[in-house]
Amino acid sequence: MVYYILAFIVFLVDQGTKYLIATRMELREEIPVIGNFFVITSHRNTGAAFGILQDQRWFFIVVTVIVVIALIWYLQKVKDTPHKLLPVALSLVLGGAIGNFLDRALTGEVVDFVQLNFGSYTFPIFNIADSAICIGVALIIVETFLEGRREKVAAKIEGNEQHE
Repeated sequence: MVYYILAFIVFLVDQGTKYLIATRMELREEIPVIGNFFVITSHRNTGAAFGILQDQRWFFIVVTVIVVIALIWYLQKVKDTPHKLLPVALSLVLGGAIGNFLDRALTGEVVDFVQLNFGSYTFPIFNIADSAICIGVALIIVETFLEGRREKVAAKIEGNEQHE
């Protein structure tokens, strides 16, 4: 249950921040937070991450439903494992996916607002759901490497025990 609560918290924070941006800022309005490096910018995105596949609303809705079902199934499968990094990662991805799904289903666009500028380069504007998804995917990759190391250590220990 704790993993679904984590996903729900991600969803609530995402939706709350998007609501504040959508209701309190004009589209394209900017509020500098840390100089020009971190700027809150009211932006709408009809595509996926980094603005790819613009105006493909139904594609994203169908894909997200499939992904959410798969995430819930896999989370159920791994929630009782002794290593908790994977279920936490899946929870972050689940909460983020549902947050962006709701935006697309209700309005056909996602509210983005975190803008980071690195000199003359502006990173694509994103939101809390996008952040949770990216962090979750990064943690899944870390867990994959850790699991590989655990398997190597276990095989080495098993090999040493057979020689004794």
